[in-house]
Amino acid sequence: MSDEEHHFESKADAGASKTYPQQAGTIRKNGYIVIKARPCKVVEVSTSKTGKHGHAKCHFVGIDIFTGKKLEDIVPSSHNCDVPHVNRTDYQLIDISEDGFVSLLTDSGNTKDDLRLPTDENLLSQIKSGFEEGKDLVVSVMSAMGEEQICALKDIGPKN
Repeated sequence: MSDEEHHFESKADAGASKTYPQQAGTIRKNGYIVIKARPCKVVEVSTSKTGKHGHAKCHFVGIDIFTGKKLEDIVPSSHNCDVPHVNRTDYQLIDISEDGFVSLLTDSGNTKDDLRLPTDENLLSQIKSGFEEGKDLVVSVMSAMGEEQICALKDIGPKN
């Protein structure tokens, strides 16, 4: 038995959590919260006092930061909610491929080629027209809970 080789497939990541707990009563408007397993920006918070023995409840209205869908949740204010780790990173746009992927330049000088063009029509047309005109464009990429999406665009002038 001990002579046999054992092969373990490790499927663990670095252990960094996609979310962190925060008490519902401390989450404010313009903060972030996870509603129905989606990262959302809080657009409205209302707290209701309940009866003699009940808990105060927080009613959250949030907009999904990737799809723009409106989601709602009601949580007792003393309970913990999941809050996503949301990061914004700026990358310089190098190229747009025919299949809808973009090539971005990272701060370290490497390229990042795994992002699609945004689905927002307005932002999509701004990126395409700016790129065709030969402008130097910087895109802001929002990442949360293992998802990434281009969310904003900056023009840093024409290419030299």
